[in-house]
Amino acid sequence: MDLAEIWRVMRRRWYVLLPGLLLTAALTAAVYLLVPVEYVSQSTVTLLNSKKATVAFDGNPFLSTQASLTGMADGLARNLNSDDSVADLKSLGVTGKHEAKIADNAQGPFMWLSVTGTDPAAVLKSDETFTAYAEKRLLEFQTQQSVTPEAMIRMATIVPPQKPEAQTKTRLQYLIMAGVLGFVLSLVAAFFVEARRRTPGKHRPAPGEAAEQGAGPAAEPAAAAAAGSP
Repeated sequence: MDLAEIWRVMRRRWYVLLPGLLLTAALTAAVYLLVPVEYVSQSTVTLLNSKKATVAFDGNPFLSTQASLTGMADGLARNLNSDDSVADLKSLGVTGKHEAKIADNAQGPFMWLSVTGTDPAAVLKSDETFTAYAEKRLLEFQTQQSVTPEAMIRMATIVPPQKPEAQTKTRLQYLIMAGVLGFVLSLVAAFFVEARRRTPGKHRPAPGEAAEQGAGPAAEPAAAAAAGSP
């Protein structure tokens, strides 16, 4: 079946295709209204060596890096994603979904702290709370192990919580899926009706179909009579 035949079927069965397309438009509009836009705010923090470990570097923590800091960053990220932290953050007013992870392609103990939600103002505030909570959890870990203040690993904010950015990819995907699915189903319905009409003994001309097919068999006797008349 070529494109010309497809077009002919669509034109003949417009009364099937049109309602399907209208339903598809309504479905797409519903998806647009019901699927909200999500916003993401992200901050970047790093773990720094203790004051005691940086004495040999004149107290500059950025000159003193150890592999253990990256391991600590990984452990802290796992704890921040735990159920206990989720409950703590919720009690602090954090809304939406939060995530802590080692920064991509990081060459040190860098972490990304992000919050995703549908309210930009609430997302930014939640990310600020999340960043402060991460530093608090790092201090609690070391306090529980009776680490002296001079030997404690510290946290520094490299990039503060950023202005939330809209993430439209998910909604766009749903819109495309709704539109394509609706169109395909409408087309299938049109071809189904076309196939039923073409089945022997079940053919019933649709409005305008007789005009496309010409006068048909009914016109043949009249044409023969006209040909034989003097």
